[in-house]
Amino acid sequence: MKNSLFLTHPCLLEHGIDSHPENAGRLKAIMAAVGDIKYFERKATVEELARVHDRAYITHVLSVEGKSGYLDPETPMTSGSVHAALVSAGLGLELVEQVLDGKIQNGFALVRPPGHHAVHATSMGFCVFNNIAIAARHALARGVKRILIIDWDVHHGNGTQEAFYGDSRVLFIDLHQDNLFPKNSGSIEETGSGDGLGYTVNLPLPDSCRDDDYLYVFEKIIKPVARSYAPELILVSAGFDAHESDPLGSMMLTTEGYGRLSQEVKQLAHELCGSKLILFLEGGYHVESLAQNVAECARVLAGNAKSLLPPAEPYSYGIQPYIEKLYDAHITHSTRRPA
Repeated sequence: MKNSLFLTHPCLLEHGIDSHPENAGRLKAIMAAVGDIKYFERKATVEELARVHDRAYITHVLSVEGKSGYLDPETPMTSGSVHAALVSAGLGLELVEQVLDGKIQNGFALVRPPGHHAVHATSMGFCVFNNIAIAARHALARGVKRILIIDWDVHHGNGTQEAFYGDSRVLFIDLHQDNLFPKNSGSIEETGSGDGLGYTVNLPLPDSCRDDDYLYVFEKIIKPVARSYAPELILVSAGFDAHESDPLGSMMLTTEGYGRLSQEVKQLAHELCGSKLILFLEGGYHVESLAQNVAECARVLAGNAKSLLPPAEPYSYGIQPYIEKLYDAHITHSTRRPA
């Protein structure tokens, strides 16, 4: 079995405009920084997309193939955008199959456009199709019974939350800067509904949090919640816009910090689900830092990075009240039922 597989394709460079924060330069820098990337082209089908998205919306997106314009005020489309969006969703499907078939332990879908803001019936926040949600639905269709999705992008993964808000088969944990984007989305009180009540775990943090703050939240909240759920597969919306240099967030993570986060999820996957782990590229808009951060995560996944110990306590003592509030909501008074 191969340890890791990192997938992308040059067609993904044909989406978007250079003046936009989510531009082709992001992926070009990653391709130059990460070794052993495999180019693979697989387009998601309408049926695969429709597990998450409204068919009328899918038809609308397909109708703009070869054209330029905007799907929404934040999401530009160029002549290659539809192809890129279909392949971005398709690469996640490919990695799900390879992981579940035991061909690889873990993978990284190095894709654009990103996905976690795309909701059922519209694009949003640079995202066309929700790549990670489509992959999760594919895994459920393959017979997986419990999936853990962790989203550490600095922005709230509202589209992924929407997709699984009433579904206990997916535990969604989102660690994000409080009320950054979308506004009024991702509060502690948003915990799911119906059968999914308690299976959405939002962890909004104040700005300026550092590596050890994030790692402390992993240690105190994310790990216990994940262990109690016992997932069969772990998926990660890996955004890198919580980095200290990123222009669209106000967090203070370092490249080493992202390596430590990757180490944490890799260890969880090893402990809980036979190392079945897939990362999906989301945000990250300082090109040089993005490439370094992704490369560090790739080294961890492939087993080529030094081991780093988690912190014993938060770096910024000022966030301790926030962590205690999150702990109280999601551990002490959790509404989750046994897995």
